[in-house]
Amino acid sequence: MHCRPRRRPAQVLPAVVHPTKCNVMQNTCEYIVPEIHPSHTTHLTNHVYNHVHSFPHTDSYQQNIANQHFVQRPRPAHYGPVAGAMAP
Repeated sequence: MHCRPRRRPAQVLPAVVHPTKCNVMQNTCEYIVPEIHPSHTTHLTNHVYNHVHSFPHTDSYQQNIANQHFVQRPRPAHYGPVAGAMAP
């Protein structure tokens, strides 16, 4: 297939909206994992669609709150003089 020289500006197609990527920030141990993305170039005559990516980002904040209630058991009744009550 042969492409004719461009005579007018490239057409802008409707945007492709990808799902929102959600992030949670925590204290973590960090490890480096090398990831290799090899590529190969073959020179052909192509129709090229230029995808323009944008990466909007939002932050959210959460707070965890805990409440504890304790009930103290009744103490047994104490009969007799209180220590030191009879001292002169």
